[in-house]
Amino acid sequence: MMIDHPLLGLRDAQEFTYLGDASLIDRPDWQAKDAQDQFHDYLYLRDNPAGEHRELWFHETGDRSWLVVTRNTLTHEISKVELARDVARARGRST
Repeated sequence: MMIDHPLLGLRDAQEFTYLGDASLIDRPDWQAKDAQDQFHDYLYLRDNPAGEHRELWFHETGDRSWLVVTRNTLTHEISKVELARDVARARGRST
């Protein structure tokens, strides 16, 4: 599988480490009244979708960037690759 890195172009997926659902960018507020429940869900509850899914990938053997890859889990077709920092900034989160 090839990943079209936004800065470096096409790279072999072996250069990357898959790190889970891209929703991990949205870390819970540690000061919320139900923070313990929110963090439990954040850490332990995961979807296992069939079809299009947004995932976090880390360019471990390259520039060490974090990417949000939109990939079909049935066909492995990649439809979009974004820098995770840009996704976080668009959501109003600091990086």
